[in-house]
Amino acid sequence: MNIQSRFETTRESAVREVAVIRKILAELVRTVQLIESDIAAEEERARVFDRSDAKYPILARTLIERRDNLKITIAALEQRHTERAQHEHAATAA
Repeated sequence: MNIQSRFETTRESAVREVAVIRKILAELVRTVQLIESDIAAEEERARVFDRSDAKYPILARTLIERRDNLKITIAALEQRHTERAQHEHAATAA
């Protein structure tokens, strides 16, 4: 249990949440970049680049699904980051 959170102001909480979201976003973007390079490497290894080809690597298909899910997560976190940053700005202005 985090006792400090009981004593945080709304502004401090918003600042902390924005920082955490920013860090998570950076890690997820880096992960997507790594996955994209892994997809390219797997396609190159198999010499199959057409996703509709039956010989397209299963690993590449799985990585594409993972990448797409991470992109959805990134979009949701960016939205949350924007909302919290606006909330932080409003709390600072008040």
